[in-house]
Amino acid sequence: MRVLGITIPNEKSLDIGLTSIYGIGLSTARRILKENKVAPSTKAKDLPLEDENNLRKTIEAMNLEGNLKREISANIKRLKDIKSYRGTRHMKRLPVNGQRTKTNSRTIRGNVRNTMASGRRKESKT
Repeated sequence: MRVLGITIPNEKSLDIGLTSIYGIGLSTARRILKENKVAPSTKAKDLPLEDENNLRKTIEAMNLEGNLKREISANIKRLKDIKSYRGTRHMKRLPVNGQRTKTNSRTIRGNVRNTMASGRRKESKT
């Protein structure tokens, strides 16, 4: 089953398989399946054609994948343009939502480990 150019895995249950689409998490996937009266434990390969088309229609009506990524990047660009606090944090590649930076900010900064030794230089052997 393909939706929005993404292949939904055949062997996984539909509620988990739909999360492979960017913008659909587990709760959204379960809500979509409930609206279309499809059991969450159904596999994608066992889905009848009419249910598959109903799911595809519901999902394509949502703002997902490329459109969602474009919208998020536009929001970040707007914050940078108006030079808000959050925008400047994005520009400096630092955590945006108030997380600490002394430790635990490796996700946004990358795996940077700059530590100093004891401060004393090793004596050279000459």
